[in-house]
Amino acid sequence: METLQIKSIGKIRQNKEAIEKKLNIKITIKGKQVTIEGDPVEEYETSMILDALEFGFSLKDAIRLTDENVAFRKLPIKQFTTRRNLEDVRGRVIGTKGKTIRAVEEVSGCAVALHQNAVGLIGPAENIEEATTALKKLIKGSKQANVYKFLERMNTAKRIKPSFK
Repeated sequence: METLQIKSIGKIRQNKEAIEKKLNIKITIKGKQVTIEGDPVEEYETSMILDALEFGFSLKDAIRLTDENVAFRKLPIKQFTTRRNLEDVRGRVIGTKGKTIRAVEEVSGCAVALHQNAVGLIGPAENIEEATTALKKLIKGSKQANVYKFLERMNTAKRIKPSFK
């Protein structure tokens, strides 16, 4: 049995039944305290899913964490910039009309979400490093065009590299 403290419980309440059904566990919510009962592996996966939901990801993206090849990473913006106005940095990550964040998602295959002063990523473990590097470059102040070029180079390198399955 695992107990978590959740700040924003609304999204978790909405998706409680779907998570219980998918992972075969029991979730009990009392105030802001969430108790998870079930197999230890499923408890861990559920805690990751609840963390992702609380961060702002959709249930569809959060459920991807049940796959062992999918990872969840949080990047605190303050750790990578000395700027005082973090609103500008968040704006750089989002881009004009969401163009930059969509480009990172499409090229890396990762879901990206902004929550307060952090950026969250859910995606294949091999792609999450590239997306992390791209986002760090954006946060540090690199031009969006340079980040797009970096992502395209990574994408091209992946297509050229032969896969042995």
